[in-house]
Amino acid sequence: METTRLGTSGLQISELTLGCMSFGESKQGTHEWTLPEDESRVLIKAAVDAGFTTFDTANSYSAGTGEEFLGRALKDFTRREEIVIASKVFFRMHPGPKGGGLSRGAIIQQAEDSLRRLGTDYIDLYQIHRWDDEVPIEETLSALDDLVRSGKVRYIGASSMFAWQFSKAQYTADAIGATRFVSMQDHYNLLNREDEREMHPLCLDQGVGVLPWSPLARGLLARPWGERTGRTETDLVTAKLYTDTQEADKAVIDNVGRVAEGRGISRAQVSLAWLRQRPVVSSIIVGATKLSHLTEAVDSLDVDLTAEEIALLEEAYVPHPFGF
Repeated sequence: METTRLGTSGLQISELTLGCMSFGESKQGTHEWTLPEDESRVLIKAAVDAGFTTFDTANSYSAGTGEEFLGRALKDFTRREEIVIASKVFFRMHPGPKGGGLSRGAIIQQAEDSLRRLGTDYIDLYQIHRWDDEVPIEETLSALDDLVRSGKVRYIGASSMFAWQFSKAQYTADAIGATRFVSMQDHYNLLNREDEREMHPLCLDQGVGVLPWSPLARGLLARPWGERTGRTETDLVTAKLYTDTQEADKAVIDNVGRVAEGRGISRAQVSLAWLRQRPVVSSIIVGATKLSHLTEAVDSLDVDLTAEEIALLEEAYVPHPFGF
């Protein structure tokens, strides 16, 4: 697997990033389908062996146990200086003023907690998981800047917000002399392309790398329309994001199937290859609960879609509600 730069920053990341929301105690947090530690370690080890150098997690994944699983596995399977660890902050971890949100107190406390759970001295990419309407962006940026200056964080990123909010954040960082965001982790796939309108042109203009989450639309792009899985039945996020546009989504998914059949490859490979060929995308965050998920993701790196195939994949798309 090749390495690439995150936007125009100096941070070198792998073409694929292992998304670690699948790892953690299923009885903690909101995802019943997460994997226990022994199964998580198998997938993390396989990712390291396949050339993944970048791993994305969050403090809120399975109430912090996701960070713990990842930290212990990486310590056993690779060297810290050879990998990039990304984590996130915003969602509530515990009661009290420092338990959630993007206040100075919360950011610094939650960063310390993440460092402890990950078993590391620094986080390569520390991202705000959402925009906080209750805290001035100046306060958030100042706290993040202090973490960078202290060496506990190397770069900062953002996730899932409106383009006007991200533009305001970058302008404010320049105005107060704080560290700028180098990445945008957004909801982007063949079923949700809303960020192509404003967020992605902004990122290209500002040299910000995009790290799409849910590249397979919670698995909908990886299987025929209507096929159900255990995760489908328990994942409330899928129901929230993809219920209002089912007729158009079915057409997109059917076209993914046509391209996959014509190529003799999987639907997942087609969907990931389409994302990889977007000029704004630096690395794709892929989740995995099976070894075959990793294999398909790596195999997608060898797929270059034609202009005709891309046109077919995109032709049935209709506007979607913003889903954060």
